[in-house]
Amino acid sequence: MDSPRWLPLESNPEFVSCLGMKPTWQFGDVYGLDPELLSMVPRPVCAVLLLFPVTEKYEAFKQEEEEKLKDQPQEVSPDVYFIKQTIGNACGTIGLIHAVANNQAHLEFEPDSPLKKFLEQTSKMTPEERATFLEKDESIRVTHESSAQEGQTEVLDEKVNLHFIAFVNVGGHLYELDGRKPFPIAHGKTSEDTFLEDAVEVCKVFMARDPQEVRFTIIALSKDSY
Repeated sequence: MDSPRWLPLESNPEFVSCLGMKPTWQFGDVYGLDPELLSMVPRPVCAVLLLFPVTEKYEAFKQEEEEKLKDQPQEVSPDVYFIKQTIGNACGTIGLIHAVANNQAHLEFEPDSPLKKFLEQTSKMTPEERATFLEKDESIRVTHESSAQEGQTEVLDEKVNLHFIAFVNVGGHLYELDGRKPFPIAHGKTSEDTFLEDAVEVCKVFMARDPQEVRFTIIALSKDSY
């Protein structure tokens, strides 16, 4: 049986409010990676999303990384919420779930939030069970599809191979969460104060791997300063 496919999603911040997250924290673009531009990002930042092109170089690296970490597993906190991606084009939603699920202490939700309900129902599940549960979650799928159709520009072409991943701070450690990978990737220690800069350093490695590519977007989930 073919795995389900959703419409590709752009970085549409309205999607978050449609899922019932209060606007006390907001997603915003990071316009550059030098210290001056990073200083313009409202703080604190509790999650970073990276949109990047899936190229042959990246796929080769991903395979190599996976084999290495299967031989030498990293220590991953049991507090990290991780969900596998089994739905085509759902990486934007998966990235959002990773960003929000690992920051529930900071974020506020509306009483009838479909996202909060999903997180509560899946909190004790394995990453694979969460993926199956998401496939059946109509409220999140419908919100994803309507948001993808509105998109801030046109809906991404189905053949454009762009992928969203999330970076979060759990227990003072920086984790890369990618539903296409078998497990979270630990990237060393971090803190609330240095989290954005630490996540950006990992994003730079993604960019350096494909220096000819320009299709990289970084989005920060920041406390609303207004």
